[in-house]
Amino acid sequence: MSDSAVDSTPSAEPLPAERTPLKLDVAVDKVSTCQRKVRVSIPREDIERYRAESLKEMMPSAQLPGFRPGRAPRTLVGSRFKSEIKDQIRSKLLADAMTQVSETEKLSPISEPDLDVAVITLPEDGPMTFEFSIEVRPEFEMPVWKGLAIKRPNRQISEADVDEALANVLRDRSRLVPHDGAPAPGDLIVASLRFLDGDRELSRADEVEIVVREKLSLADAEVPGFAELVAKAKPGKPLTATITVSAEAADEALRGKPVTMEMTLVEAKKLELPELTPELLTELGSFADVAALREAIRKQLEGQLAWHQRREVRKQVSSALTASADWDLPPDLLRRQSQRELERAILELRRSGFDDDSIRRHVNELRQSVMASTAKALKEHFILERIAEDESIADEQGDYDTEIRAIAAQSGESPRRVRTSLEKRGLMDVLRNQIIEGKTLDLITKSATFTDVPFTFPRPDTDAVDHAVCGAVVGEPEIPTATQAEAAPARGARR
Repeated sequence: MSDSAVDSTPSAEPLPAERTPLKLDVAVDKVSTCQRKVRVSIPREDIERYRAESLKEMMPSAQLPGFRPGRAPRTLVGSRFKSEIKDQIRSKLLADAMTQVSETEKLSPISEPDLDVAVITLPEDGPMTFEFSIEVRPEFEMPVWKGLAIKRPNRQISEADVDEALANVLRDRSRLVPHDGAPAPGDLIVASLRFLDGDRELSRADEVEIVVREKLSLADAEVPGFAELVAKAKPGKPLTATITVSAEAADEALRGKPVTMEMTLVEAKKLELPELTPELLTELGSFADVAALREAIRKQLEGQLAWHQRREVRKQVSSALTASADWDLPPDLLRRQSQRELERAILELRRSGFDDDSIRRHVNELRQSVMASTAKALKEHFILERIAEDESIADEQGDYDTEIRAIAAQSGESPRRVRTSLEKRGLMDVLRNQIIEGKTLDLITKSATFTDVPFTFPRPDTDAVDHAVCGAVVGEPEIPTATQAEAAPARGARR
């Protein structure tokens, strides 16, 4: 498995076969599990050798007054173009030295080296020295991964499951009817939200549509007891509640701090479910009859059950693999990769047929603890990467076609458009790691022993609003929107 799950690093070009290796003096200090500080010294004899080569390359084209091109004396050319030759020598030495250090020290970088080229100079005498910091793959003892004992959630999709999912499909096509009484769970409200730190307004969201549920999920906070709060609401009269900002919110000063949410109800509506007419069946996806719609919903539920199974199996595999992974990861690496972790989760959810609301809930939950979950995911990645390398697991073009077709089938878009979108957003490396990690997990589970345990589809007790109390979020992954015609059953089969 490549290092593309983390910041990609251009592969160094090998030194030409005829190039004499530099006589480098290299010192590598282990700062932490994944961080190295490297000091490099290039001896004077190598500097002079490169100077002679640069001057030789310049001689044929050097033009000086009073001399034909290529006929000027070497000493005069060297003096006239001293600055250009010096810059050329420095660049070549630096490039060749970095390549040679990478090859000889086997650093296995996972990010670009932190190297300030501007401060590196070519001295008139003595060696040329420079240093840089670099993040590398961690070194660790491989855990036992064969013969794991795993509990796998399982169930048969029942007619009652399909009935409930069908009701959710119809909810998406229901008619909103004004409601004068107290909003109840399942009702839809339109409300304006303000978030205050004392008297200072942090952010606001005007006339947001919210489905009344026990909990309201925001990008950087949660509102427990939301249904009870809404039950007291009357149009035009603000209600307040104290909520706690997530420990990983974008604004560090507000992390873990209690703030005030002020909610003003604009209106409340109830949903009237429509009848399953031939016209509605066509709108939902050109279904011939109710039986065909129910079968499509059943397949969606089977896909979601498979996701829950994969999630639980992976959670147990990850716990087993990372149980002894007590090594630390650089905070900067975790911050950079937290965005990738969100994007990976969205791709997997979309592939498994979850609707946009469900994805938004999952993403908001993940955002609340993204650094901790990213640390565990990265440790798991490095271990899976080692297993993949040891077992010669690789990606193939057909794997991408399969994954893209699966995403397209759930989103209602063409595979070509899905591929273009992934490429444009730079997510093909995320997909690649998803493919190889999936293959590696398949290998691990082939040798595992499974015990099936009862599974109940989780019923959403949370509605998610794409708004941050702080006014900004850490990373902003794009949640692809499913098209209406083909994706209606998937959007309705909410879990």
